[in-house]
Amino acid sequence: MSAHLDHFGLSVEPFSKEIADHELWLPPSKKALVAELVEAVEARESVLLTGESGAGKTCVLRALRHALPAERFRLTYCHNATLGRRDFYRQLCVALGLAPSATAAAVFYAVSQRVQDLSQEHQHPVFLLDEAHLLHQDTLDHLHILLNYEWDSKALLSLVLVGLGDLEARLRLGRSRSLYSRLSRRLTLEPFTPDDTSAYLAVRLQRAGCDRELFPQDTVTLLHEATAGALRDLDRIAVTCLRHAARKKRKTVDRDVVATVLKNTAR
Repeated sequence: MSAHLDHFGLSVEPFSKEIADHELWLPPSKKALVAELVEAVEARESVLLTGESGAGKTCVLRALRHALPAERFRLTYCHNATLGRRDFYRQLCVALGLAPSATAAAVFYAVSQRVQDLSQEHQHPVFLLDEAHLLHQDTLDHLHILLNYEWDSKALLSLVLVGLGDLEARLRLGRSRSLYSRLSRRLTLEPFTPDDTSAYLAVRLQRAGCDRELFPQDTVTLLHEATAGALRDLDRIAVTCLRHAARKKRKTVDRDVVATVLKNTAR
């Protein structure tokens, strides 16, 4: 067991990303966002979700995956957005359990046919495209065609494009307007509030077996200000604070510990 876990009586690493979907904790504002995503997919709509790095986009997607009944929805997650158009569709083929063909046209046809087959099987396919701000322009230009079935009269597929804030600006450009117009909902994931940060730290520590306050409120304020509500940064700095406090034999992560960690992190 790591020294800081033993020192504070923790059963597991409290700020590890290795956590099951059903154990994810989201503040009320994020729960409302997940509920809207579920509502959109239930209505067979496509969605644009933007947020700054570390704001919790992947957590929201995992919560969405947990909330959608597997018997009615087929979720396909794609995170390698830097591929060219043909290889992007080959990636979709593999994710859908298909053998990718050699030509771009054949690969696109295979994906389109699989979408229609899933519809016949009463499963609604949902393509989650993470890091979509990195998509090649030619891929963005082509995605709206993937949504066009039976003369654009049926919504057989939902796209969920997830990326940084500048993704929406790209989609508003003339050559991407056709795709942008098909994204029925344009949602923004806001950073954690100070209350969110406080509750998040408490919940994660409690699940690790901590029954007392390790981060006093003044240190929570410091952490929130230093991370600007970015979840990934909060996890990284919080566990560093626990390690430093354990080495100093402190009973809590006091203000001096957090200040020292933040100073060393800034170097």
